[in-house]
Amino acid sequence: MDTDLTAAYARCQELHKRHGRTYYLATSLLPAWKRRHVHALYGFTRYADEIVDRTEDLPPAERAARLDEWSARFVAGLHGEPVDDPLLPAVLHTIAVFDLDRADFASFLKSMAMDLTVMSYPSYGDLLDYMDGSAAVIGTMMLPILGSSDPAAAREPARQLGFAFQLTNFIRDVAEDLDRGRTYLPDEDLAKFDVTRDDLLAARAQGRATPRIRELIEYEVTRAQAHYAAAAPGITLLAPASQACMRTAYALYGGILDEVAAQDYDVLARRALVPQRRRMAVAARALLTPTGAPVVIPGPARTPVAVA
Repeated sequence: MDTDLTAAYARCQELHKRHGRTYYLATSLLPAWKRRHVHALYGFTRYADEIVDRTEDLPPAERAARLDEWSARFVAGLHGEPVDDPLLPAVLHTIAVFDLDRADFASFLKSMAMDLTVMSYPSYGDLLDYMDGSAAVIGTMMLPILGSSDPAAAREPARQLGFAFQLTNFIRDVAEDLDRGRTYLPDEDLAKFDVTRDDLLAARAQGRATPRIRELIEYEVTRAQAHYAAAAPGITLLAPASQACMRTAYALYGGILDEVAAQDYDVLARRALVPQRRRMAVAARALLTPTGAPVVIPGPARTPVAVA
């Protein structure tokens, strides 16, 4: 492997280690030869996200131009042109090694561009359209790297796991997203619980959720559970060497829902985090779990709502 490519993989790993603690821990359970490819995908998605979310002091047009310019470099690289970028060589190499679907990457970049202009979503169906590109495609990008005994059967569970992880993040990060001017909780769900955007902003300012907001968050937790339930069968379809990784990611992201429930669904008082001791225990347990053992759906014992 040439020096530039080695450096690109190292840069992706650095981004993953710094910003994706949960998934980085899970990735450490993969065989060494697979890890760098997961780091590459994480680096790609994280860097695009940072262009959108870490440049808020810039005018929207300039942020869009930066995303367009970086996307154009990526597309040029896909067509075999030389790429002068600190991490794209690793992503392009991973795509080539596993013949990943280029359409997934186009969908992802389209959703990242939406974050520059779309501040809320009328319905859950609208949010699912966004998450299809921002989350579900990451599941299908990952599937060839993880390996599966039945890739066709594992595809939809992989997509559902992407939905589950992203919705978990939206639930946890309501306050942070409000600070960016965004609301990922659908308007129709807010209306269902008689909550307005102004109510969310007021609760954010006070540092605590109202009873109606807590009911709204509880509802979103049950919706996330439905995605976890739909994703669960896919874990046992993965290659044996990849199952501990995804069991860990599944349990730790799902553990965020447990923490949300433990703080009475008040995601505005503090950010729900899985304690480090539990994180390490989950990883150890995943390593000791027999291949093919079913996974436990996270969250409180409630009947999940429909996923769509």
